[in-house]
Amino acid sequence: MQYAKVIVLVLLSWLGSYAQTYEIGAFVGGSNLIGDVGSTTYINPNSLAGGLLFKWNRSPRHSFRFSLIRTNLTADDANADDNRRNERGYAIDNMLTEASLGLEFNFWEFDLHKSGTQFTPYLYSGVSYFMASTYQVENEVLVEGSTDRNFAIPMVFGVKGRIFNHVVLGAEIGARYTFTDGLDGSDTSATTMNDIPLSFGNPNTKDWFMFTGITLTYTFGRKPCNCVF
Repeated sequence: MQYAKVIVLVLLSWLGSYAQTYEIGAFVGGSNLIGDVGSTTYINPNSLAGGLLFKWNRSPRHSFRFSLIRTNLTADDANADDNRRNERGYAIDNMLTEASLGLEFNFWEFDLHKSGTQFTPYLYSGVSYFMASTYQVENEVLVEGSTDRNFAIPMVFGVKGRIFNHVVLGAEIGARYTFTDGLDGSDTSATTMNDIPLSFGNPNTKDWFMFTGITLTYTFGRKPCNCVF
């Protein structure tokens, strides 16, 4: 019986030593498309983006992260620097919702259980699942088609710091590499009409979209304890 008590106490101590802090908050910023329609500038937020953010800090150097972000992804050839795009005149207005899960890695230790200033750059990547509309060419204009559900790979760089005891402020730039070329209507699998191909643009590239903005999270969860009572 005493042996069993010792095992339980050691197990509780081990579990307590791995208790970590959680973060919950919001992302607010902008989005832009990198594709065959609109501006060719990579970082060019032109629509509001916002969503929720949750982190499970497993150590001072890494955390598991989940986010849910929604935006109205827009692109217009009138805003492009390419004269050929200006003359073509295509435009899209695509409502997109993304859920992303992955690992956030801190360049320096970011221990929220320690007092004092905490600051670090970080990288985030994982997998994203998004829902948006596809577009296709009809009568020389882009029209909205069916809803597409697809995957993307997020690649995010940011910086964050603790501004109050339980509040962390960050700023980040994140690209999403998708596995579709249909967000802007340039999908090369499109059919033809009167022997005229309905696809356009570069058939060797997929669509990308960007999120640029700030994060604000509130930290909670008890401090790890190595004591056995």
